[in-house]
Amino acid sequence: MALTLPRKWKWRPFLVSSIASIIGPETRAHGFRSDAVLEALRKAREEKIPNVVLYKYPSFSGSFSALFATLFHSRLNLSCLVLPFSLVQPLRVEDLAFEGLERCYLLDFLGPPGFAAVLSRQSMCEVIGFDHRKSALSRIPSAEECAEKVTFHVDLEKSSSTVVYNYFSNKLLAITSHNNKGGVNRLLNPEDQERVEMVLKYIEDADLRRWSLPYIRAFNIGLNEWRSKLNCITNPFMFEELLEMSSTSLIANGNSYISSRQSAASKLLDKVFKVRLGRGFYGECLGVRADGNSNLSDEIGRQLSVKSAAAGLRPIGAVVYMQRNNLKMCLRSTDRDTDTLEVAKAYGGGGSPSSSSFIIRMDEYNQWLSDNAS
Repeated sequence: MALTLPRKWKWRPFLVSSIASIIGPETRAHGFRSDAVLEALRKAREEKIPNVVLYKYPSFSGSFSALFATLFHSRLNLSCLVLPFSLVQPLRVEDLAFEGLERCYLLDFLGPPGFAAVLSRQSMCEVIGFDHRKSALSRIPSAEECAEKVTFHVDLEKSSSTVVYNYFSNKLLAITSHNNKGGVNRLLNPEDQERVEMVLKYIEDADLRRWSLPYIRAFNIGLNEWRSKLNCITNPFMFEELLEMSSTSLIANGNSYISSRQSAASKLLDKVFKVRLGRGFYGECLGVRADGNSNLSDEIGRQLSVKSAAAGLRPIGAVVYMQRNNLKMCLRSTDRDTDTLEVAKAYGGGGSPSSSSFIIRMDEYNQWLSDNAS
């Protein structure tokens, strides 16, 4: 994978900057199928912009894919309109089917049922979609149903952002090599490449639910602070900001956040008590009331799990608090061999083996409390 781009580049007039110029103060708060988006599409129709890029919102894989598509078109000095696509307020085929449209990319999604095929037939354009989710396979139409110019790339072993990155990198290299212009044939600058590729590895680790990279939880926490900035309509600097992202700084921010929450949670562990799970049928663990601090239930439960194991009890932390008019119990465990879900399911709840919850009646809860407080 060989990719490059100057650290600071000038966008092609109708990439992102032109959209930003269309948006006034009264419309910047809106997104998706807003007046600003429709106005951008109207202008694209008038100017017969040949390339449209739609990326899934709010998705980091989709946003980075849009970055790579933007860099590709900028490198070749091609006009391109980039827009976020949300299923909450989706764009319609009639919004996009205009004369002059040659190619539409769907990044990190394949569109609503029939969307790509209908768009391709109505506008006579090529539609290229990328996704990595297993659920996307069932949405791929048969050869008979699908338009000739529709191509879907679904790779269950790589995230969409990684596949799109490779796709546009290879395409740029092939075009520039064929033209023998001797210009820059890489998407990213060498000084950016290693940093951006590491961010992609972490995004892929989360997208594919592998959770194998070091500090992946801290990375995701640090990354989530950016989620509100992933609309290139309301944030015209989105691509520049994505290009500057560093996994190191995101992990540091995530660790700082985790540390602060753990510190706040530890202050609530001075009044723990024994809980007889299922009246003792599922053993005993440590619990604590966290009324007013339910947002810290995960941190409290994990610390309780360790403390419970050290006390010779089951490695489970039970966090109890009032939720509206109901008493809720959250169970957490840091032990991979411990299944909290068996308890939660028995009482009508759900979750995962390490993290589950359920509503419990007060009279039943009182039967769970051990006579000996600790």
